[in-house]
Amino acid sequence: MNTDPKPATSATLRAHAALAASLPVDTGEDFADARRGFIDTVADGRITDAEGRVFWNMGSFAFENDSDGEAALCPPTVNPSLWRQARLNLIHGLFEVTPGVYQVRGFDISNITFIEGQAGYIVIDPLISSETAAAALALLRRHRGDKPVTAVIYTHSHVDHYGGVRGVISDADIEAGLTIIAPEGFLEAAVAENVLAGNVMNRRATYMYGALLPRDATGHVDSGLGKTVSMGSVSLVPPTVSIAKTGERLTVDGVEIVFQVTPDTEAPAEMNFFFPKFGALCMAENCSCHLHNLYTPRGAQVRDAKAWSFHIDEAMRLFGPDTRVMFASHHWPRWGGDKAEAFLRKQRDLYKFIHDQSLRLANHGLTPLEIAEEIALPPTLAAEWYTRGYYGTLNHNAKAVYQRYLGWFDGNPANLHKHPPVEAGRRYVALAGGAAALLAKARTAFEAGDYRWVAELVNHLVFADPHNAEARSLQADTLEQLGYQAESGPWRAFYLTGAMELRHPRPPAKQPRQGAAGQLRALPADSLLDALSVRLNGPKAGATQLALNLVFTDTGETFAVTVENAVLHHRAGATAGAPTVNLTRGVLTDLVIGQTTIEAAMAAGSLTATEGAGTLETLLGLLDRFDFWFEIVTP
Repeated sequence: MNTDPKPATSATLRAHAALAASLPVDTGEDFADARRGFIDTVADGRITDAEGRVFWNMGSFAFENDSDGEAALCPPTVNPSLWRQARLNLIHGLFEVTPGVYQVRGFDISNITFIEGQAGYIVIDPLISSETAAAALALLRRHRGDKPVTAVIYTHSHVDHYGGVRGVISDADIEAGLTIIAPEGFLEAAVAENVLAGNVMNRRATYMYGALLPRDATGHVDSGLGKTVSMGSVSLVPPTVSIAKTGERLTVDGVEIVFQVTPDTEAPAEMNFFFPKFGALCMAENCSCHLHNLYTPRGAQVRDAKAWSFHIDEAMRLFGPDTRVMFASHHWPRWGGDKAEAFLRKQRDLYKFIHDQSLRLANHGLTPLEIAEEIALPPTLAAEWYTRGYYGTLNHNAKAVYQRYLGWFDGNPANLHKHPPVEAGRRYVALAGGAAALLAKARTAFEAGDYRWVAELVNHLVFADPHNAEARSLQADTLEQLGYQAESGPWRAFYLTGAMELRHPRPPAKQPRQGAAGQLRALPADSLLDALSVRLNGPKAGATQLALNLVFTDTGETFAVTVENAVLHHRAGATAGAPTVNLTRGVLTDLVIGQTTIEAAMAAGSLTATEGAGTLETLLGLLDRFDFWFEIVTP
């Protein structure tokens, strides 16, 4: 199999030309706004540690500039609209939003924002990784003074808005009760999205953010929302203050903040807020410079487009008249009340349009696939760059609206109990007259540029016979062309990562790499035990019954843990007569993921048991260890 990337085909070049002719006029305003207020950045856009390990490298995207630092010509292997967004997201460093409000953009997929208070800095959304957040804070201090962090605000429950918190605060800050503000329900939502489904979601995220792809014109160029995700240390420090109601006001380090809670918008727990002193409105991730996801391809709960639109409208009513600048957790700000209002108005209508029109078509009896092909933005919304599908797409967002209201089933009984991919694949290959006949038909479709059909057709053969080298090669070539054509950064990354894994099969790992381990360590005891329940192997547990008291010596909490009917339960407090084990949350996590044993922990004095060691060992034996590198484009 030829494993090298292929050039763009004539069909892909025609698709690019047709799209380019339909794009809005580029006035240059976005590039001016993305550069406005620039102060400084790190050399070569690289963030490393003392040992030279690289956690972030904007220099790897230097191919998007020519030798003079100007825009390089769009390569034929990249969608021309995505190339424009990629160049906007390439602008990075410390920026003044307005005196007293500063952002570091392009140090991660998200922005970190700093508000100057009386004594120090209020930090908004400390990125994914501690290393990138620390670098951003160091850059700010270099130019604005070596002042302490006086508070942290998480706008919402996605990891790129809290994971780097330990890069801006210390253990001493945490022990002293430093104020960490988040919307009500933040911790529960963070656990649900990033821990309970953490392994599968993180694996799919390697596809969505192009983590394994080379940084070049045939690989990863941009994620739409930002360049990509950082690769450092992820942590979670629970909030100390929860915002439950719109209109709540807090004065933090001498700065007044007015909050708007926006549940079930871009995240299950999210909030916007306004700084009267600066006339600055933070729209969290509810408004960014593109169409966002109602369903995110890495996997998450479908978002409520109707609520999303409502809360943007509410923000306009609450804060619009006093807003002089609007900024968000991604992309660049909008200056001036009139520009902010125009932006908010069309973002509001973007999500409401998708909601209403998807349901209108559903009520006419169209299925999700049919709705996705039918729906198109009205001319007034299509005329803006910030409504384009660089991250979410009109196609999969329309399907998400259908799913939220009507679920996965389209009502056709033929789709009620379909065969899984391997069994369906074998039957389709037989129907086609065998592998050779199917491949011949697929090659004809490939030459005609009908890549969507080729992908569907050859996928059956790959799942029926994953060792068929011709099938894998043709499927890789097909996904590659679909990736080159994609305007959405995540769609491009999914297609190209699929092509890469078909061409470069991963050898079996000696030991599984486990996702979400870092966040498991940060969880409160109750949430940690909740996360363990999804690891219980039901068939293995069978009729097993056990009871155990766990005493967490680091928090003083006690939980009664039971297994019955192949379900793990936990309740606060002890069960009389059950054996007891004393340990920390960290030791329990190490036991679960296999980084220590009961014997080693007892020898180290970090675990003590009153007849409970055997029961704990039985429980651990019933828990799965998830392999991060499960297959996606093959069985």
